[in-house]
Amino acid sequence: MTAPSTGKPMRADARRNYERIVTTAQQAFAELGPEVALEEIARRAGVGIGTLYRHFPSREVLIEAVYRTNIEQLSQRARELLEIHSGADAFEYWLREQVAWVMANRVLATTLKAGMDHDTPVFQLCRTSIMDAATILIDAARDAGAIRSDVEPRDLLRFGHGIGVACEATPEAAERMLAITLDGLRTEKR
Repeated sequence: MTAPSTGKPMRADARRNYERIVTTAQQAFAELGPEVALEEIARRAGVGIGTLYRHFPSREVLIEAVYRTNIEQLSQRARELLEIHSGADAFEYWLREQVAWVMANRVLATTLKAGMDHDTPVFQLCRTSIMDAATILIDAARDAGAIRSDVEPRDLLRFGHGIGVACEATPEAAERMLAITLDGLRTEKR
């Protein structure tokens, strides 16, 4: 891992601290909201406040790091699924994981996105990363003849987000909504 601000490789202990702070911040933001005291995040991460500020000079930089980490993980999951499943199955599994992720993290993600400048390189990187993930999944499913030819990457993201938001308070409806959506996207009906 490299330091985002300098591009230089991090020492092993610095990398561990960075990762621990990001993980802890994600949990603290989810539990206490994005205005949680940075001192509380440092305490929970087991680092001094100076260490936190060395990696994240402001709350905004920490919010960006947490958001970027979330999006990178979801995007990487698309690639992992394609390595072990057919294009059609990877597409379906990722949509299901996206819905679950939205249901579990929507409030946090919305709050983090709202606290970011959408013109920043980090936000643009996240947008590109998630769009690339959706594109490779759609291309693989389309190449397998499994989905309609008019499905676009943004459609996949909208379906996942929409179902996740719609089912946040009624998670038992998510499977039915996913089944209906997937059936409508397929080239052949099951």
